[in-house]
Amino acid sequence: MTEPFYINLATGLIQPARFVPTEHCDEREDPKDISLLIIHNISLPPRQFGGPYIDQLFTGTLNPSEHPYFEDIAALRVSSHLLIRRNGELVQYVPFHKRAWHAGVSSFEGRQKCNDFSIGIELEGADDIPYEGIQYLTLAKVTEVILKAYPQINPERIAGHSDIAPGRKTDPGPAFDWSYYRQLTANG
Repeated sequence: MTEPFYINLATGLIQPARFVPTEHCDEREDPKDISLLIIHNISLPPRQFGGPYIDQLFTGTLNPSEHPYFEDIAALRVSSHLLIRRNGELVQYVPFHKRAWHAGVSSFEGRQKCNDFSIGIELEGADDIPYEGIQYLTLAKVTEVILKAYPQINPERIAGHSDIAPGRKTDPGPAFDWSYYRQLTANG
């Protein structure tokens, strides 16, 4: 992606993302209380990449008969603010000023319900499959503009799903190179 990344604070949308609106979100109690960035991973079916299934899950249109795994998840009402696909494509489902449903039962620094005060970013991937270089580059650019737009988030307030839901979640997993990601974001 060579286009400049920026966030329109009025709409809560980041450019140059493809926007796929979902009803799987709601209003934040305090839209000014955005102070945590959470990194996740997702692949549908598990460990398979590409296809329309993540969009369908996050918009409530996943057909349970298309794959046996989907039978158990098709009725879930989940979403994330952003998805970074394997090819670096950026997709946005929920404007940042709204609450996406990505964290579930969670806690950060003693505060419960991380959905209330966080932005969720999904990487198309699996815990033990290396992420693509373009995903790290896109994630670094996204992180840079999020930190500027939401100054309550700082590098110490970036966590993995496993950090806020230990024992319940494992993503982004051991394949996620935190040191490389932090190096990219530190160098802007």
